[in-house]
Amino acid sequence: MKIRLGVGLGSGTPAEEFGAAVDLLERAGIDSLWLPEAVYSARIDPVVGLTHALARTSKLKVGTGVMVLPGRDPVLVAKQLASLAALAPKRVLPVFGLKPARDAELSLFPVPQGRRAAVFDESLRLIRALLEQEEVTFEGEFFRVEGAGLGMRPVKRLDLWLGGKAPGALRRVGRLADGWLASFLTPEEARAGREAIQKAAAEAEREVEADHFGISLIVAEDGIPDALAASVAARSDADPSRLIAGSWSAARDLVAEYIDAGLSKFVLYPAGPEPIERFVENFAEHAVPLQN
Repeated sequence: MKIRLGVGLGSGTPAEEFGAAVDLLERAGIDSLWLPEAVYSARIDPVVGLTHALARTSKLKVGTGVMVLPGRDPVLVAKQLASLAALAPKRVLPVFGLKPARDAELSLFPVPQGRRAAVFDESLRLIRALLEQEEVTFEGEFFRVEGAGLGMRPVKRLDLWLGGKAPGALRRVGRLADGWLASFLTPEEARAGREAIQKAAAEAEREVEADHFGISLIVAEDGIPDALAASVAARSDADPSRLIAGSWSAARDLVAEYIDAGLSKFVLYPAGPEPIERFVENFAEHAVPLQN
């Protein structure tokens, strides 16, 4: 499998330093940049940041990790993706999720009560149709399109990846998506998630490619901070050291375990507001050699 590692920008990169960080990643030959969605924060909006980063670079791939889909108009999302894929072919990596990580942001992505998962499924089907067909007629429970086309389609099929780890989310990846970007899972849990996705894909008579399974991993250079460990403990019963790397050596060991579990794509995030230059220097030394 093709092992690739990318960099996720943490909360320590302010807007005025975003462009310089992107340029640094391009010069360093980093495979990809990933932008999470966090509305009530200083982080750049993922679509805006993705557009800006692609415009500044010629090789760097840029992904959303993870962008909420239900609550957005899927036709407009498809148009954004088609436009970006036309302007930066083969460098756009969309990853969608069911809901924001922060409960306070849930109301920003409104859907009918109790129907978020159904809206997600229908949105994915409509986006896929618009990206692959010249003219689309679609009549679903939530969206209707008649004889519509975007006027452009990606030259290379655009893979749509999903996040999530609940059983329903794993089945959705198997039924509808091209890949999986997980987070806060132990290697053992990641293996079980991959197997569940592959089972769901087989039941739907489709396949998720073997090298389309990945995970986001936080790297704390000098040990896991107590506040971060407490935050993780609220999400999982697992030992925080199985979910967060407390050093670059630990990160290498965890990545090796994830590879054994069948994952091959990794996004490494800094744990705190350390300078991006230092993080990229360590990334180049410790993470890039893991690629093949």
